[in-house]
Amino acid sequence: ITKYQDRIPVEVVFQETDKLPAGFSCPEGREKPWGTNHAVLMGREVINEPFAVINADDFYGRDAFEVLARKLSSLEGQQGKYCMVGYRVGNTLSESGGVSRGVCSMDEHNLLTGVVERFKIERKGGVITFHDEEDREHTLAEDTPVSMNMWGFTPDYFDYSEELFVRFLQERGQELKSEYYIPYAVNDLIHTGRASVEVLDTTARWFGVTYPDDRDGVVAKLRALTAAGEYPEQLFQR
Repeated sequence: ITKYQDRIPVEVVFQETDKLPAGFSCPEGREKPWGTNHAVLMGREVINEPFAVINADDFYGRDAFEVLARKLSSLEGQQGKYCMVGYRVGNTLSESGGVSRGVCSMDEHNLLTGVVERFKIERKGGVITFHDEEDREHTLAEDTPVSMNMWGFTPDYFDYSEELFVRFLQERGQELKSEYYIPYAVNDLIHTGRASVEVLDTTARWFGVTYPDDRDGVVAKLRALTAAGEYPEQLFQR
């Protein structure tokens, strides 16, 4: 946190397993956190404006942040209009093996209609392929949008999340490893018509370490971005 001091205001919240809606308690023996959407709920008391949600261990790329920031700046005061950065699948692959991705479907207004998990996605001979639930191979277009967990919400999302978390706890709260994920809430809101999620296109490349062998490649890509002037040599300079 100290490296952000005097640069941007920072609020720190903690995801505690016993921080639950009234009437619920953490079952004895549970050690696992309650999932990504429970983590988002921890920010309810300090977030009062449109906000972004990302994975802390992924590299999302400059263009993706710019695209998301522009959209969030237009959502002030609105409710039920959310967004998600849809990465082009070809910009999210690993050179070390197949990956799983949430492939997005959209309507004519670029509003998200569903996300389907696809497996063993990789490039073979210049063509991107994946396997379905029955292990049959199919192809994907290079620019097919996929979710990499980069979301944009407005504060009303907390109310919906709390409501749906109660339902989740009623159904699965006694399980020691069940998790309340962001898509659980988003899919419900879309299908019940209470919210919409616009899929935002980005040219950014996503980097992550899916396999141990990915590390050297990711380091090389980050160094190349620095050499090209995309980022300074030292991000934090006094």
